[in-house]
Amino acid sequence: MDNIFACPNCQSFLGEPITIACGHSYCKRCLHKQLVSKCKLCDEAVTGAEKVNITLSRLLDKWFPGETKTTKTLSKLDELLSNKRYHEAVRLATDVIQADPESSAVARLSRAEAYTALRQYHKALEDAEFCCRPEMLQRCSAEAVFRKATVLYEMGQVDKSLQVFLQCLVLDESFPCAKRHMEKILCDLLSPAGEKVKEGLRETAHSTSPHLRNKTFMADEHGLVQKQHGARTASAHNHPESQEVVHNRALKTQWITDCPVARLIKHQHALVLTFKSRDAGKVWSVMLGDREKGSLLKRKLSVSDTEPSVVDTGVAKSSIQHLGKEKTCKKVSKDLLDPNDFECALCMRLFYEPVSTPCGHTFCKNCLERCMDHTPHCPLCKESLKQYLACRKYMVTTLLDTLIKQNKRQEYAERTKTHADETRELSDLTKNGPISGTMANPTVPGPLHVFEPRYRLMIRRCMETGTRQFGMCINDPQKGFVDYGCMLIIRSVHFLPDGRSVVDTVGGKRFRVLTRGMKDGYSTANIEHLEDTRAEDSEEHKRLQELYDAVYDQARVWFQNLKVRFHNQILQHFGPMPEREADIQATPNGPACCWWLLAVLPIDPRYQLSVLSMTSLRERLVKIQQILAYLQSIPSM
Repeated sequence: MDNIFACPNCQSFLGEPITIACGHSYCKRCLHKQLVSKCKLCDEAVTGAEKVNITLSRLLDKWFPGETKTTKTLSKLDELLSNKRYHEAVRLATDVIQADPESSAVARLSRAEAYTALRQYHKALEDAEFCCRPEMLQRCSAEAVFRKATVLYEMGQVDKSLQVFLQCLVLDESFPCAKRHMEKILCDLLSPAGEKVKEGLRETAHSTSPHLRNKTFMADEHGLVQKQHGARTASAHNHPESQEVVHNRALKTQWITDCPVARLIKHQHALVLTFKSRDAGKVWSVMLGDREKGSLLKRKLSVSDTEPSVVDTGVAKSSIQHLGKEKTCKKVSKDLLDPNDFECALCMRLFYEPVSTPCGHTFCKNCLERCMDHTPHCPLCKESLKQYLACRKYMVTTLLDTLIKQNKRQEYAERTKTHADETRELSDLTKNGPISGTMANPTVPGPLHVFEPRYRLMIRRCMETGTRQFGMCINDPQKGFVDYGCMLIIRSVHFLPDGRSVVDTVGGKRFRVLTRGMKDGYSTANIEHLEDTRAEDSEEHKRLQELYDAVYDQARVWFQNLKVRFHNQILQHFGPMPEREADIQATPNGPACCWWLLAVLPIDPRYQLSVLSMTSLRERLVKIQQILAYLQSIPSM
């Protein structure tokens, strides 16, 4: 079992935890020193702009006061380094190393940074190499290798530092600081300038050992000869050049192809592929000191036979096997578990799906979303959360959620049951179903602009429960809303950065209101669905079909004779007229063209409502026929 109180990056105690956007938590030191560019657990990009998680920090301070105190000391150490008080930093780091062996790795790396700034490079290198030992590398990993590389670079050993930077990227290919240093070194090495170009090329070409030049791939040599031959041929035909110019170009091409940097990049690529394709444990043993395999890696990475290797081959295998040992998991004393520590400040209940804001506060997911419906600010500290709202991630804080499930199992089970009961209640659209106030018709599409907080909540609940439906009734001065309406089915929701949304809907079933109610600011109702009365008699069905055909032909003539402006507006908002249907009683709501006509015809909403409430298809067709006859009698239409 992994230690959940360890930072995913440095494996040290998760002191001063910061929860990032994906919901995982890291120690403050790793984020503030920019040691992480993407989450180690889910690969999501890390911004590092978040503040310390107040709830988690308070819990860890209460449960593990000793470790928290050490963490704060290390934070003070980082402050001394950032303020360039290096002598004080060295003294404080030395005290930490002597007092707490568990934290010695982090303290040694900080001391190495201070020694480097003080130009005491040998002491800095000693601390860095100590942290690169297998038993210490488990805690520091790429950071320790990176610190060693920076010390070597400051000492002027650029080739060695470049090799160690490459090793750092093998351990962590996304390590941001190592990438930046690599770019700088490569830029310096591959971009010589001014009058020193020729001299530098000659010196580099001659100083490269014959042993390494012979190791160049045959394909590279063949390609180089072809390129040089092509260059000479082109020069002979186009612009005659002096022998010195041609010779300098050849030297430059050979230097770029055969220089230590180019070979190191090739080896780095091979190492990364090895790291990805082979068993991780085998690669660790290669990198960290297996004598036989380490020697092979040494031969591959050395710039010359006499230059030291990246890999320290003097470490015993017993030390390497220490990496596989399971870390001791910290356990929380039951006496320290207080239910109030896991209580949401908004609903005063146990956290359910806890999410943490960039300002460091934690709330239930639903509680925070409801607050954000009203204002994009933290409910506790009032810090702006506009960017957080625009992202709309609301990722669960994994560590806090795990702690609740492990230490408050009974309370969590009860909280989960309560949430399930609430969701089930909201899922029954016939009882206390959500109602909004406007006209809607079956099968007719229509966009809605949702901006009021109560309707933001209503739409979100419709999506979360999976119903994706709500009722629409026109307003009534006495009752609040009328007795008949139509369900709207949500096809998609487009959220705007400020919390508003554009909801694409289409009409569904019709209903009749039985009782009215109110929930969290929006109207609700108990309803029963309406269905057309079927014409069972064949003769009656034949007459109904003839009436439908006559009304359809009449409607098509009316629509085609509309002025272009009205015609285009209808097409834009409601789409084309539905096709003629062979079975007019196939659905409970009857033919779609009736509802399309009811939506586009210029009639009073109350008249539309009277047609919507009809359960007789014949009566509905007759009403529409009368409306069409009246409109066709008006010359202006």
